[in-house]
Amino acid sequence: MHTMWKGTISFGLVNIPVKLHTATENKDIKLRQLHKECQSPIQYEKTCPVCEKEVKNEDIVKAYEYAKNKFVVLDEEELEKLQKEQADKSVEIVDFVKLEEIDPIYFEKSYYLSPNEGGGKAYALLRRALQDTGKIGIAKMMIRSKEQLAIVRVYENTLIMETIHFPDEVRSVQNVPNVPAEDNIVEKELDTAKMLIEQLTTEFDPEKYTDEYRTALLDLIEEKKQNDQVTTATEKPKPDNVTDLMEALQASLDRSKKVTKPKKAPIKKTRTKTKKAASQ
Repeated sequence: MHTMWKGTISFGLVNIPVKLHTATENKDIKLRQLHKECQSPIQYEKTCPVCEKEVKNEDIVKAYEYAKNKFVVLDEEELEKLQKEQADKSVEIVDFVKLEEIDPIYFEKSYYLSPNEGGGKAYALLRRALQDTGKIGIAKMMIRSKEQLAIVRVYENTLIMETIHFPDEVRSVQNVPNVPAEDNIVEKELDTAKMLIEQLTTEFDPEKYTDEYRTALLDLIEEKKQNDQVTTATEKPKPDNVTDLMEALQASLDRSKKVTKPKKAPIKKTRTKTKKAASQ
């Protein structure tokens, strides 16, 4: 299992060297976008709308938009310094609470924790202490340039860390539109709903649930492969040096003609015509 972070978890005077591993994975089927005409993958380029040209990564800077089209530019050195100051800190468990006190809306992503060298005993100590007390730890840490609030709890025989949202990251329910303020439910309808819930109540078995759409999509893809309903992207034509040279010479010749093209001299009116017009 790939290690994505190494550090220490501390609670009180106990320090546990640990490794962090991603506990979940996204199994969405990624579909590419092709040009319908030639079946080639579409590319997306970073362009500047003012300069009207493609921008390379080394020419891009990061900035915070504090008002419409008003930015504070941040140097990479400044960002790296802030990140390093936070990353150098160990993951410190600051509080212990009960898991049921945290609403699931706060949970974000799960990571397995494994003991690093010399951390096996302290790891087992924290695991047993959490099991016996029925508590979870609240901690702070840096992951991928972002400070994270997290919980540490026991999952089967392993410590798991789950990042959770900060309170200001959870939108207020007051902003949810069209929520009825009162129930106005008929008692008979409520009893029927409760009866239906009781009939469908069971123990949670995660193996029972599958992604039916993903399975059907994979079956469709495999069927098309078996029936040879596949396509190959058209390769971009390689530049021909001779053709490029001729085009360059022709372009240079055309440009030269435009520069050296004589301008027509303005037609001067003769005095005779002027006098004639005056006498009339």
